[in-house]
Amino acid sequence: MDRKRVGILVFPKAEVLDFCGPFEVLVAVRLDESRRREEPSPFEVFLVAERDEPIAANGGLRVLPDYTLENCLPLDILIVPGGWGVRQEIGNENLLAWIAERGRQVETLASVCTGAMLLGRAGLLEGRHATTHGGSLNWMHGMFPNVIVEEKLRFVEDGHVITSAGVSAGIDMALRLVARYYGEDVARATARHIEYPYLETNAR
Repeated sequence: MDRKRVGILVFPKAEVLDFCGPFEVLVAVRLDESRRREEPSPFEVFLVAERDEPIAANGGLRVLPDYTLENCLPLDILIVPGGWGVRQEIGNENLLAWIAERGRQVETLASVCTGAMLLGRAGLLEGRHATTHGGSLNWMHGMFPNVIVEEKLRFVEDGHVITSAGVSAGIDMALRLVARYYGEDVARATARHIEYPYLETNAR
């Protein structure tokens, strides 16, 4: 199986469900439900952080990244979460440069919640439709006047970039990623497995 390599960025005070929700969705995918225990997900998912040390996410949950920015493998998909830590990382030039470089290399670039603010600061949303957490829409409007901010959608697709609204909307975004790569039937089967309602329409 030619597995798609997915890197999920983590940083201090990242919102837990922002990265754990998409992680759970993508590792739960199976192309053949009858062989769920025998076959792996077609997505190979791992966590990436600036440094090789435990990260204290929102609420104090400690996670250990698999790779650092320096030794991260080539990616097919990059997912950038949000959370209170974005307010610190939005000035982290090292991290922003890495997001900018990898964001232009990947097949699909995605964000959850205020992770979109990091994509914007990395110059990856110029002229695109995008969204973020409902409480940060005005922040996005003010920071990125050339971004077309969608205020009523759970997630927004614009070319190879997918941004989602806050926290749990990252699950909807991840299911959409599954549909993009492997079709609606596989995405619906994944939603059934994790017992999450599948968003049938998201038109703008």
